[in-house]
Amino acid sequence: MSYKSDIEIAREANKQPIQEIGKKLGISSDDLVPYGHDKAKISQSFIKSVQDRTDGKLILVTAINPTPAGEGKTTTTVGLGDGLNRIGKNAMVCIREASLGPNFGMKGGAAGGGYAQIVPMEDMNLHFTGDFHAITSAHSLLSAMIDNHIYWGNDLEIDTRRVAWRRVVDMNDRALRQITASLGGVANGFPRETGFDITVASEVMAILCLANDLEDLEKRLGDIIVAYRRDRTPVYCRDIEADGAMTVLLKDAMQPNLVQTLENNPAFVHGGPFANIAHGCNSVIATTTALKLTDYVVTEAGFGADLGAEKFMNIKCRKAGLAPSVVVLVATVRAMKMNGGVAKADLAGENIEAVQSGCANLGRHIENLKSFGVPVVVAINHFVTDTDAEVQAIKDFVVSQGSEAILSRHWELGSEGSADLATRVAEIADADMANFAPIYPDDMPLFEKIETVAKRIYRADEVLADAKIRKQLHEWEEQGYGNLPVCMAKTQYSFSTDPTLRGAPVGHSVPVREVRLSAGAGFIVAVCGDIMTMPGLPRNPAAKSIHLNETGEIQGLF
Repeated sequence: MSYKSDIEIAREANKQPIQEIGKKLGISSDDLVPYGHDKAKISQSFIKSVQDRTDGKLILVTAINPTPAGEGKTTTTVGLGDGLNRIGKNAMVCIREASLGPNFGMKGGAAGGGYAQIVPMEDMNLHFTGDFHAITSAHSLLSAMIDNHIYWGNDLEIDTRRVAWRRVVDMNDRALRQITASLGGVANGFPRETGFDITVASEVMAILCLANDLEDLEKRLGDIIVAYRRDRTPVYCRDIEADGAMTVLLKDAMQPNLVQTLENNPAFVHGGPFANIAHGCNSVIATTTALKLTDYVVTEAGFGADLGAEKFMNIKCRKAGLAPSVVVLVATVRAMKMNGGVAKADLAGENIEAVQSGCANLGRHIENLKSFGVPVVVAINHFVTDTDAEVQAIKDFVVSQGSEAILSRHWELGSEGSADLATRVAEIADADMANFAPIYPDDMPLFEKIETVAKRIYRADEVLADAKIRKQLHEWEEQGYGNLPVCMAKTQYSFSTDPTLRGAPVGHSVPVREVRLSAGAGFIVAVCGDIMTMPGLPRNPAAKSIHLNETGEIQGLF
């Protein structure tokens, strides 16, 4: 049986004018800033006007460690949002925007899939409303002003060997990871080593997604540490006097983007920080606004629950005063088989034993999520090759872990296929069973916070960090940064720092290679193992198959 591609399904969508979607949320046309007919930004004045309303229920969608078999976290997020509306609930979806780098690199979009998608899919996976371009521009402005300050006399006495602010571009380009800038003689400045990260790894991105409003945004931008002097004292963005102009560039990007699902239900798509170097969630302003407009908000966190969900709980919820009512943990039969040792080419055949073996990964995520005091429901994202016996094996395992698993067929059937999942999730959310709390307090020493995540979430025996790293953490504590949460940057493919260790590894160590202070975003980054902030393209990038056909339609984009 052949199935339509995601882009074919999206193209057939019966979209409503964005003003009609706004009406469903009580947003008048005057409070929408349209970007064409099917997407719009929400005005800051409207957002301020709803702050005294009661919050709805927050539902987090996360997943097991990602595998090449695919898990469908965004697809499930969209499907669950549609399912809640189908059963008569007032719900909306909040997800991140897509980065051009992965879209043209590894195939896979950020708008969902099948009949659980957000549209316009092509726009979302390309330039959308220009938010990422604005973030790139604001980041680049600061980069230019730092080098310009040094060129014109360096009144701040910046040590050019200790400029911490790199450059960014929203593309996978390994050639830019490490570069030498300002070559070409006196007129071009003072040569120094620097490099590029991908835009989603920029601290500006993390700041935009954690800021409450424009005033908070400007303060956080000013708090960015851009360099150090010879005496190791920090130089801030506000010392360079770039924070005001950066805020101007980001003024519109701060406004959440309103779009719709295939079933014409509202969705906010806003922000897109890496789930490694940052917290991997959509913006605080989008989530908190959505909670004022609907009774249920379905959002997602990047990568597996050991990265995205951990940071959602320990960073985003802590800083924004949020508390999820229920967590939906996405798993697939295919991914369980891969975790159980089956090669991707052999996933089609029934293998109950491999499913049972791979469930160890699922079980650890369930236990970890429960440790935050939140009930967990497992969503089995259905694939056509799944057998009843394999699905039942997952259900039986999840019951043994004190939770429940529900098969969801939203990819194939839309909200009709997710109605059962939506019904149970709403019941749990309405029962107010959650007693949410982060897994470490603000006043815990920074290294102990790193150890807490490594031991309680990754189940590591120890954290390996040399004296230089420990000294740096201690210095930051003395400077007043000790109350910040930690943001663990490690591989998404394993609980360990070794991407080949699937399942639920034990007896491993977590080596911390370096630590970085993201003073504006408000967290300490612990870089563990071989994590890169500028990806490269694969041997056969998706860009090779993307083109316009004879009628001017985009082909090959998912």
